[in-house]
Amino acid sequence: KAMLVDVGPKSTIPKLIEALNFLGIKKVEFILLTHIHLDHSGGIAEILERFPDAKVVAHKSAIKHLINPEKLWKASLETIGEIAKSYGEPRGISESNIYSGKPEFAGNSVEIIETPGHAPHHQSYLFGEFLFIGECVGVHVPLKNDYYLRPATPPKFYYEPAMASLEKILKLGSKRVCFAHFGFKRDSIEIAERAMKQLRLWVSTVYEIACRRDIRDEKEICRIAKEELLEKDTKFSNYRLLDDDIKRREDFFIANTLKGIQEYVYETHCI
Repeated sequence: KAMLVDVGPKSTIPKLIEALNFLGIKKVEFILLTHIHLDHSGGIAEILERFPDAKVVAHKSAIKHLINPEKLWKASLETIGEIAKSYGEPRGISESNIYSGKPEFAGNSVEIIETPGHAPHHQSYLFGEFLFIGECVGVHVPLKNDYYLRPATPPKFYYEPAMASLEKILKLGSKRVCFAHFGFKRDSIEIAERAMKQLRLWVSTVYEIACRRDIRDEKEICRIAKEELLEKDTKFSNYRLLDDDIKRREDFFIANTLKGIQEYVYETHCI
């Protein structure tokens, strides 16, 4: 039996089922969703077809969109366009699959930690020493003897809740971090501190460009900010070491991240 965290998009579910079959998994007890963006929850209906008794855990405000994903799909098409189409349109699930209690698996309870920032309904899960963190600290790509890290702050982004979520992670003490994107690290304190420092740097950089230099063209702000951050942010500068296919994906989401920060800066600082 198994417990899953973030099943991924509809388009990749055959690969997930293939992997579960390879591991000999006959039963999935719980499916924990950190949030309901399509690359995390889009394949939930297909997984439930294979494991119909599984119980789904998600933030209370996200549940209605799992049952009826029409608005989620429309919003996804508006924000990420062709990428959403490549993920596949999600199907609704039965309310009977929703679990509202505190999940227990293999004799141990799962602690649910609300970590808004990447999304207002984002939550993380602590299971023993393992912390399933979704995109609370951003996007992590392991490299030989190092790693790439960038914030995940799509519109609509709120800086204060995101920083408060990172503070929560710090207070948990050192845990083994399992990232939604990608891999894992042994020390949650180091990565949370790094993410906080990085987020401050990205917000201050966009503020300097948009407000102090009074540049208002979105694409120009993105271009300048990316160029400057590749020089100032040591973990983001590892972008240069990424494989070309990952770079292409990152180019889109870097722009989306900077757009979220731009909107926050305009609303709170450029008055």
